[in-house]
Amino acid sequence: MMPSLLAAAAAPAPGGITVQLFPFSEYWWFYLAFLAMVGVLLALDLGVFHRHAHTVSIKEASLWSLVWVSLALAFNFGLYRYLLHKLPTDPRLTAIPGFDAADVAWTVALQFLAGYIVEYSLSIDNIFVFVVVLNYFMIPSEYQHRVLFFGILGALIFRAIFITIGAALIQYNWVVILFGVFLIFTGIRMMLAKEEGVAPDENAAIRLFKKRMPVTNELHGQNFFVNIDGKKHATPLFIAVLFLEMTDIVFAVDSVPAIFALTSEPLIVFTSNIFAILGLRNLYFMLRGAIDKFHLLKYGLGIVLIFVGCKMTFLGRFFEGGHVPIELSLGVILGVIVLSIIASLVFPQGPHDKDVPPMPMPIGHQAMTHDVHKPAVESDDKEKKS
Repeated sequence: MMPSLLAAAAAPAPGGITVQLFPFSEYWWFYLAFLAMVGVLLALDLGVFHRHAHTVSIKEASLWSLVWVSLALAFNFGLYRYLLHKLPTDPRLTAIPGFDAADVAWTVALQFLAGYIVEYSLSIDNIFVFVVVLNYFMIPSEYQHRVLFFGILGALIFRAIFITIGAALIQYNWVVILFGVFLIFTGIRMMLAKEEGVAPDENAAIRLFKKRMPVTNELHGQNFFVNIDGKKHATPLFIAVLFLEMTDIVFAVDSVPAIFALTSEPLIVFTSNIFAILGLRNLYFMLRGAIDKFHLLKYGLGIVLIFVGCKMTFLGRFFEGGHVPIELSLGVILGVIVLSIIASLVFPQGPHDKDVPPMPMPIGHQAMTHDVHKPAVESDDKEKKS
């Protein structure tokens, strides 16, 4: 049963979707083309524009952020135009009484935009972790882009896995409700939880890795691995990447269900999620020195997660067709996030509690290098790079 003419392009709801807009059997080529495009963009990013390690300035990061956002919007517009051409010729959809291709194409475009905004906003939580982790491992500013590049490359793979699993599970109504309840709980926890430090050395994956492979105390340029006395060692650069991968898995558990609350189409979830992640590095370089200024954003993000959780569980019952209009969802999400950012700037955070140290400045913002590790290294005469 299809509760509305737009149900094929709407968020999941009990009694919901019988037609999928982008079945993988027909759109596998689209996924491959999209992944090829992402691969080319990443190759150009690392192999051409960031071939040589350097400190990324706020100006450079701002320009690149504009580029990534523009690419996401251009993709969304291109997808919209493609659907205007494709949907009227799809016999599966035209067989639905009253099917309006233009209306569905517009809804899909709004769903992509809403998913992109949600993921991009939740990424600010990632940035807080980036700042802490890169400072913990004393990664110099000129190497931070390389760490984030490979960290996000791994995140793309994990997101693809999570989205594939989510797409398989979202077909069951009880899973939709479970996701919704989880998002409501996560939103409340985000608003109430106190800021806690990050302790990579206590991470189970990091401890297990160190048991299997020795780790140097110092960096060796931008190398992830070096040979010392004929034995392969990992450097702190690789450990930083590994820890970022582990934290992204935690973030994916929140963000992927949040986008599935806005659309049941895996293609839209995947593309909007990937575009948001691609812009994450430059968002970090823009905000790393001012991330603690947005102290009220976590409340906005918490409200957004609660809203989409309610959307997945019961809000649809109050609207015709059993679905919250995507226009309303987009307006609520964008409005709450913008208001929380404005409120953070209008009502700045007071002096830090004496027991809570302020956010550390990123390495590279000050005249700081990796020399802090040298005393420990000099005491070990056996460590020599082969």
